[in-house]
Amino acid sequence: MSETTVDTSSGATALRNDIRNVAIVAHVDHGKTTLVDAMLKQTHSFAEHGEVADRVMDTGDLEREKGITILAKNTTVTYRGSASDEDKVTINVIDTPGHADFGGEVERGLSMVDGVVLLVDASEGPLPQTRFVLRKALAAKLPVILVVNKTDRPDSRIEEVVSESMDLLLGLASDLTEDHPDLDLDSVLDVPVVYAAAKVGAASLEQPADGTAPENQDLEPLFQTIIDHIPAPRYDPNGVLQAHVTNLDASPFLGRLALLRVRNGTLKKGQTVAWARQDGELKNVRITELLATKALDRVPAESAGPGDIVAVAGIPDITIGETLTDAENPQPLPLITVDDPAISMTIGINTSPLAGKVKGSKVTARQVKDRLDKELVGNVSLKVLPTERPDAWEVQGRGELALAILVEQMRREGFELTVGKPQVVTREVDGKIHEPMEHMTIDTPEEYLGAVTQLLAGRKGRMTNMANHGTGWVRMEFVVPARGLIGFRTQFLTDTRGAGIAFSYSEGFESWAGPIEFRNNGSLVADRAGVVTPFAMMNLQERGSFFVEPTSEVYEGQIVGENNRADDMDVNITKEKKLTNMRAASSESFENLTPPRKLTLEESLEFAREDECVEVTPESIRIRKVILNANERVKAARARARS
Repeated sequence: MSETTVDTSSGATALRNDIRNVAIVAHVDHGKTTLVDAMLKQTHSFAEHGEVADRVMDTGDLEREKGITILAKNTTVTYRGSASDEDKVTINVIDTPGHADFGGEVERGLSMVDGVVLLVDASEGPLPQTRFVLRKALAAKLPVILVVNKTDRPDSRIEEVVSESMDLLLGLASDLTEDHPDLDLDSVLDVPVVYAAAKVGAASLEQPADGTAPENQDLEPLFQTIIDHIPAPRYDPNGVLQAHVTNLDASPFLGRLALLRVRNGTLKKGQTVAWARQDGELKNVRITELLATKALDRVPAESAGPGDIVAVAGIPDITIGETLTDAENPQPLPLITVDDPAISMTIGINTSPLAGKVKGSKVTARQVKDRLDKELVGNVSLKVLPTERPDAWEVQGRGELALAILVEQMRREGFELTVGKPQVVTREVDGKIHEPMEHMTIDTPEEYLGAVTQLLAGRKGRMTNMANHGTGWVRMEFVVPARGLIGFRTQFLTDTRGAGIAFSYSEGFESWAGPIEFRNNGSLVADRAGVVTPFAMMNLQERGSFFVEPTSEVYEGQIVGENNRADDMDVNITKEKKLTNMRAASSESFENLTPPRKLTLEESLEFAREDECVEVTPESIRIRKVILNANERVKAARARARS
């Protein structure tokens, strides 16, 4: 362990010059994971004969399918270039999600590092998630390196993007000075800029022409900037052991693994340490296994010093935010805190007539509750609360997408669920209801300006800014109630013919904005159980569009389509053609039958109204009424009207 001792007024501190801990943060699809790929390849972190896939850090099936990072992960790059005074420098890289719904992962990642590499697209510039992660980094007083990525995009505008990023830095720093008066504005603006094309593995300190990759052929300038501007881990050489648990993983052989950063002292395999739990209890435990990270693999290690990020085994109930400290002189670190949830949905067992039809599916309340409790262990931004029913729970999270990802993961694990429509988590301030607000940025072609403005006006959004860069696209900024964005994305993509781009981040709480009309069209509801017939669909297709296919099984109260009118309509979609002894060659032709719409889980949650919910099974996703019986629904509607 290489170290340099420095005297300060508060006592002796030391630096680990052979380590740098850095997080790569950016908006969705700005190239974080691709850049990590290039860093790993250029430092020869993989075996020569090993096959390396693209986006190696996106290990989950959902991450690869959706093309987004969901979980914060760490990797280790061993740098041996000319920029280092040491034999080698270990760069621990944290790849964080780019979507605000997974903000808990971002905050957790920032707690492990000493600096941030901020990646910005050379064409799109800083977007809402950029602002979100940058605010967190500045509040934690972490130094920032700006990397302008994708300089080889034909529509890149490098100089303007650098200027916009600096304006964003200055604006955020000015906002934060009230809460952090000791924030040094000069150091915040003293940000080194690196120009990169991560896809070709090139970086430069010299600005290339718009639309061209840097002339330099490797990432050496980026490594040099990281070593020069990201401070080495600082620690107290006389301090006791302090290691913060920042993430959790599991091994089929070792059980639960706690990923932690060692702040002070040395952690050794076989050592007995004090485990400081969230409830304040101290418990002595033994480290049965210590694992260091090498590229993407975990390898056994004997010890870890200050600044190291390692995994330990042997503590089955350890959770995020807790501390491992010295058994003789315990000094726990503060717990990790994250922003409060803004969206909630009810998740319970499947209560439809078709429940349990899938062989091997998990249908009991105990199985669902155990799975939700398991998710709480590793997801610090999630809350699970009891409801009036013993077989359903209110799950609160950062956003609609984060909760939908949880439900999709459970569906793939074999669970059958009933999922309620997403709702906002409100607060009471001075006797008045306040709701969460979102700051939304929209990029859209000019011809859709009116449609987008009208769409957001109907959802109580107010425009705060609009800019036209002269490229045929308009950028608009709105402040919208979070509940106004439930079901927004599908309608937005329809109105902009799939060309619009919309992102948002939390903007705090404001007074309740009033009622919002989410859906203009009603539902087509099956009035009896049976099998869908093409004959019935042919007769009903003028009434609306369908979500079910011929021969699929339905039940009373299941929503089989969207009505063309505003009210719900009960339909018989199982009606069969009456048989006669007359036949014609074309009598059974159904070429004119309109193909049904296949809704994804996210689209189904967006479509559902307050009196509707989504049935999720491993094989199918159905939308249904909460009250299946038509007569009971009428009684409930009258009762609501009277109250």
